Amino acid sequence: MNVYRIFASALLFTAFVSTGSVAADDKAKKQAEIRKVAQASLQRFYKSDPSLKRKVEQAPGYGVFTTYGLSFLIGGAGGKGLVHERATKKDSFMSMAQASAGVQIGASESETLIIFKSDKSLRAFVDSGWELAGGGGASAGASGKTTGSQDAGNVITGAEYYTLTKTGLQAGGALAGTKFWKDEELN
Repeated sequence: MNVYRIFASALLFTAFVSTGSVAADDKAKKQAEIRKVAQASLQRFYKSDPSLKRKVEQAPGYGVFTTYGLSFLIGGAGGKGLVHERATKKDSFMSMAQASAGVQIGASESETLIIFKSDKSLRAFVDSGWELAGGGGASAGASGKTTGSQDAGNVITGAEYYTLTKTGLQAGGALAGTKFWKDEELN
């Protein structure tokens, strides 16, 4: 009987350890994918505006996010990204969500680049998250190119904020709020 308990305990322990290992592998894969997407996004920003590369290289850190959204009078978007801290070379994985209401219609995939001007603003963003308010505008994008205008309502104190529309079309005006927060699962 004692042999069965030892065998059952060993089997249970092996299953527990294997599950933890799979979860760690899954976390590492998700982190690697976000890093890959962030680097590709940075290259598109640099191609769109070559002066951004120098700004990113000289900044204490930057954030890169990819979002997917849909709107028809009310809208929503969500996405993932990372904030890279230059001094520590640490990446903090983050999520974002956006809600809006107004005269709007469209669907889009967009990329956001946030260049922090100080360590303090970077730390505040990572540690506390951030909420932003927006306005209206119109933009269209395809194959990584963007045309149109965006209201300058998305402002982060101590940082510069840039957006590229990868695909889709958005038109109209709306009140919007965006929330960024640390992804507890990936950090």
